[in-house]
Amino acid sequence: MIHQYKSNGYNMVLDINSGAVHVVDDLVYDVLACMQEGTEGADDVCQKLQDRYQESEIKEALEECKDLKQQGMLFTEDIYEHAIDVFAERPTVVKALCLHIAHDCNLACKYCFAEEGEYHGRRALMSYEVGKKALDFLIANSGNRRNLEVDFFGGEPLMNWQVVKDLVIYGREQEKLHDKNFRFTLTTNGVLLNDEIMEFCNKEMGNVVLSLDGRKEVHDFMRPFRNGKGSYDLVVPKFQKFASSRNQDKYYVRGTFTHYNLDFAADVLHFADLGFKQISVEPVVAPPEADYAIREEDLPIIFEQYDILAKEMIKREKEGRGFNFFHFMIDLTGGPCVYKRLSGCGSGTEYLAVTPWGDFYPCHQFVGNEEFLLGNVEEGVKRPELTKEFKQCNVYAKKECKECFARFYCSGGCAANSFNFHHKINAVYEIGCKMQQKRIECALMIKAALAGNQETQA
Repeated sequence: MIHQYKSNGYNMVLDINSGAVHVVDDLVYDVLACMQEGTEGADDVCQKLQDRYQESEIKEALEECKDLKQQGMLFTEDIYEHAIDVFAERPTVVKALCLHIAHDCNLACKYCFAEEGEYHGRRALMSYEVGKKALDFLIANSGNRRNLEVDFFGGEPLMNWQVVKDLVIYGREQEKLHDKNFRFTLTTNGVLLNDEIMEFCNKEMGNVVLSLDGRKEVHDFMRPFRNGKGSYDLVVPKFQKFASSRNQDKYYVRGTFTHYNLDFAADVLHFADLGFKQISVEPVVAPPEADYAIREEDLPIIFEQYDILAKEMIKREKEGRGFNFFHFMIDLTGGPCVYKRLSGCGSGTEYLAVTPWGDFYPCHQFVGNEEFLLGNVEEGVKRPELTKEFKQCNVYAKKECKECFARFYCSGGCAANSFNFHHKINAVYEIGCKMQQKRIECALMIKAALAGNQETQA
């Protein structure tokens, strides 16, 4: 099974099961289309393509394609489906926690699924004791895994900064006692960011996510203070200083685009022009009735924006002023192990969210929905049947994923998005799938362009 598409003057061919990527000429592209349809005999292929190419050229191209097929680089078989059930039955090992250190926020973002930090509940700050028990749970349930991840999340975690610092110190102490290694991360809107916090983060945080939605008018419209005043002018200089202090590495400026700023490529390039090198701007996930929700009719504009962004990224990279865009980052030589690609983020199994009072949920987007309450820091996971259900979230559990060229890059999509749109965790969010497919096509094309296979067509 292969996936063929044309992008920015390139004829791209992805062998889905092996991950091999080919940039080909028009003749080979058309020969592969015949083979994809089941036509591999030389006479039959020549008959189909005789109006466009010479017979000798067609036969030569066909032989080259068959050689690549024999080498396992085209039309390879799927060897992973038979193993996924065994993988799903593996013992549950928790490797990451999202600590909701603050169910409170000093902004009033219009698209916030967390309801200004309240998550369908009450405002609260996590105590040091609850946080300690969460870290203890993680260590106790991590098995032989040495590297563990803890994300300080909110609301706005800097509203509970002392507890963040204390928990990092506690975690460092426990590392030595249990032969573990904590990778701490932080997500912040930047309102309370200062030099002391930056210094601590640069010492202790493996990654920091800086929430910024785009150009001033975009950011201020979607991320105002509760009094309606915009936050752009306050946070941008802080973020620029912070990114520079981290040598433009191990952070992301992370934005959200909505129906109101479908021209999000301009927001990404605005970030790059501000000097940021690590950028992520992602589509909002919202109920269809929300005025800012992404709609099916928005997709052609969104696809065009990804194309614009991809071309500009190639141009800037060749000019020596490139930057990383999270959704275009694909590692063709390594990347996640194949089982990780099949099973996704691990929500509800390897990854849990913890509320300020110590309840466990599958991830931050499920917090507050009692249907998905898994347990707590005192008693551990009390609903193993729900954990088992999340273990079954993989690309072979969904017909749409099994037939999708992007399955080994997407890992089956988001369980929370699936539930929000279909009221079950093992369905697909169709609009999200189409955007993901487009992003992967752009990412592979960028790899081809920067490999110098041919000149990029404007």
